[in-house]
Amino acid sequence: MILKTPYSLLAELEKVRFKDKPPIDLWRPERVSNLDISISAEGAWSYLGSPIERQRLTRLFSTLIRLENDGEYYLITPEEKYRIKVADVPFAAILMQEVGKGRHQSVSFTTNMGDVIILDDEHPLRIETNLKSGEASPYVMIRDGLEAKLSRNVYYQLMGLLEEEDDRLGIWSENIFFELVDSSECF
Repeated sequence: MILKTPYSLLAELEKVRFKDKPPIDLWRPERVSNLDISISAEGAWSYLGSPIERQRLTRLFSTLIRLENDGEYYLITPEEKYRIKVADVPFAAILMQEVGKGRHQSVSFTTNMGDVIILDDEHPLRIETNLKSGEASPYVMIRDGLEAKLSRNVYYQLMGLLEEEDDRLGIWSENIFFELVDSSECF
């Protein structure tokens, strides 16, 4: 068996030409392998335990990630899919920008891979609370079931935008109210 490395995977992808993001939704490879690539809870990529320093490589790989029905993450190529380890979710939201106020506000996030998404009905926000610690973990949908976890700084910035609407605390973006907390639970 040939040991697959990130660079051999990159060489395999060089054979395929695409303008924007690869059409992984059209690729249905039958061969499955494990690749010792992992993504930490903070969104850092590593191979065999060593950080992958080449941003170009991690950005390319980030376009190949698919979450399958088995709950596992894979890098998808036309010939083969490679199971990788993801500690939480594959992306981190590291920047936030808001334009406007109230119902007319638009909130956008930038991920550690350079993707920019607007908080809207296709890219909703969700909060998951750790039952042991009570700590809230916010996530935003990026694409195709793949989420980004908001960094602590971005989460605090987001909390600065909280508004009350019908006994609910949340955020307005694109004329949609994203409920984060039932305000009756706060008092």
